Amino acid sequence: MLTRKGSPYKFCPLLVLVLISAAIALDDWADGGTILIKGGTVVNHDQQFEADVLIRDGIIVDVAPDIEAPPGCLVLPAAGLFVMPGGIDPHTHLDMPFMGTVTADDFFTGQAAALAGGTTFHIDFALPINHDIRAGFREWQSKASSGCMDYSLHMAVTQWGPRVAADMGQLVAEGVSSFKFFMAYKGVLQVSDGELLAGLSRCRQLGALPLVHAENGDAVAWMQERLISSGIRGPEGHPLSRPPALEAEATGRAIRLAGVVGAPLYVVHVMSGEAVEEISRARLSGSRVVGEAVVSGLALREAGCWDTNFTSAAALVMSPPIRGPGHAERIKAALAAGVLQLVATDHAVFNSSQKAAGRHDFRRIPNGVNGIEERMHVTWQEMVVAGLATPSDFVRLTSTAAAQLFNVYPRKGRLAAGSDADVILLDPRVTHTLGVGAAHSPRMDTNVYEGKVVQGKVVTTLSRGRLVWHEGRLRVRRGSGRFVRRPPFGPLFQGLDEQERRALTLPYGPTPVPREGDQEAQLPEQQQQEEGVCGGGREEVAAAAAGGGFCSASGSQQGATY
Repeated sequence: MLTRKGSPYKFCPLLVLVLISAAIALDDWADGGTILIKGGTVVNHDQQFEADVLIRDGIIVDVAPDIEAPPGCLVLPAAGLFVMPGGIDPHTHLDMPFMGTVTADDFFTGQAAALAGGTTFHIDFALPINHDIRAGFREWQSKASSGCMDYSLHMAVTQWGPRVAADMGQLVAEGVSSFKFFMAYKGVLQVSDGELLAGLSRCRQLGALPLVHAENGDAVAWMQERLISSGIRGPEGHPLSRPPALEAEATGRAIRLAGVVGAPLYVVHVMSGEAVEEISRARLSGSRVVGEAVVSGLALREAGCWDTNFTSAAALVMSPPIRGPGHAERIKAALAAGVLQLVATDHAVFNSSQKAAGRHDFRRIPNGVNGIEERMHVTWQEMVVAGLATPSDFVRLTSTAAAQLFNVYPRKGRLAAGSDADVILLDPRVTHTLGVGAAHSPRMDTNVYEGKVVQGKVVTTLSRGRLVWHEGRLRVRRGSGRFVRRPPFGPLFQGLDEQERRALTLPYGPTPVPREGDQEAQLPEQQQQEEGVCGGGREEVAAAAAGGGFCSASGSQQGATY
């Protein structure tokens, strides 16, 4: 530190000693203790008020005005700051093998960057090992052992069969209550409609939330071949091969198939206005469908893929692609109106040397962009600073909605007594610039938000009561992360049994119809299990045809009023 006494500046050893001592003292709180956040504006998704927050042993013990500081506690002054639940990013890809390489951020570097940006909990996507989802779960648990914050896992399903169905039940028992199905990446991750139906049915039985990557993979592959044949090989070929119509078609198809089964549906990374329209139409009709925006879809434009600098253009390649004019505005309007429910990242970082694999063929550019550290700041800029959302809306979009949908609320996503002490302090007065130099992942040499100026900054992050980000310094410990088990049958499943009961009661008589001279043939048990979408018999299939249909926990086909 320098102090001014005349000119030039002179070194002040006493002040340096005081500051070093203060820094060492703050290090003592990196592993937790009793902390009082004093005089801030507490913001939850449903209210905003002046209060203090008292934290002890990783848990919030009180939120109230004028809390007296307990002896020996650390007091964090928060006047002029928003005190909010830590961010929740439900869509990340850390240490993931993909397209011949592995995402650059592992669990430690990715989570450390997340904490610096105000995200305190994330849900990563685990991939099966040779279609074995339990092996994939074990592999991702091993990868995550290096982490430094709370996390959970989704599991991707890339092939269907009796073993996968059984293993899904095992994973739900181990705390994985969401499964992802790819409608794209033909020949690698893509599932057929039949496999998707079976997966939706099994999710309904287990109370697990099904997630879909909605793009028409067959049409994408056709478009790619057509573009390559016409000589378009650069990054601009990527968005051209995946037009909004293919995202919208797959979104609508997935919604309708989920309606037939009666399962809720979560559509990841909604990137086009047309896909928003499909979700809006379905929600207006009563469908249990959730739309996830990603921060890149709010702030970036596809024109960057036409940049003459390959590195800059390739950095923007992700799927579904960043869109052209008008789409971001429609996504932000949908978030403001509640048509889309939350903002994630799809954080999948590949550095410039990894992206260079597709220098002469856009199909080989690894798909993915950064955002795990930038999400909170960019969302605040694009939604709150722009006047589209309130601070409470911001908490809902970046934290509470994800906690509720993935069944960890109010443990996560709320500042209240008994909740985990995942807390951020956001200063709405601070303006700062995003980019590689400001980021905290050492693995990144490009940043899709390079040079973006934003107002509002997370100045303090507490993770489970540990002071991990404060005064511009990260205090994280490798291996201190924790897996959070998520129970099944979250709020989207409430009321589905009643819908079943009502849909099976038809005004024109019972199903099947008893007729004179008919003899009920008793099917062998195995044949009964194989008949129908979900393993039901004639009555259940008829109910599905009449009412939309869904599977109960017992495995029978049921009607729905979607």
